[in-house]
Amino acid sequence: MLTKVLSAALYGVDAYAVEVETYISNGLPLFEIVGLPDASVRESRERVKAAIKNIGLEFPVKKITVNMAPADRKKEGPSFDLPVAISILSACGYVPQDLNQFMFLGELSLSGEIKSVSGVLPVAMLAAKDKRCNVK
Repeated sequence: MLTKVLSAALYGVDAYAVEVETYISNGLPLFEIVGLPDASVRESRERVKAAIKNIGLEFPVKKITVNMAPADRKKEGPSFDLPVAISILSACGYVPQDLNQFMFLGELSLSGEIKSVSGVLPVAMLAAKDKRCNVK
């Protein structure tokens, strides 16, 4: 199953769109994040897995590949926790697959709570300009 959700990253004081694609397939259980993530983004694997389990949902015991595009730009910080989790939950059928009108950004606690992140204003401005998102 392949799903895609929108997020954003900062480049200086500006934001740019990031597509978080998740592909879940049969195979040895593996959860990898590709697309030039930094250490904090790679660490999100454990936060996302714990958050999904601690809100009472089943984390898939399959091969999970998360790609963050564009792959040539470094992704930094914990703000990708929420879009990665939403993308996985969408691939598992827990949430709808048609989420293109939303842009997700947020850190997850191990209990599944959404924590605030920095850079929300430039991301909101990007979402308002993006014809895929409906910002009011």
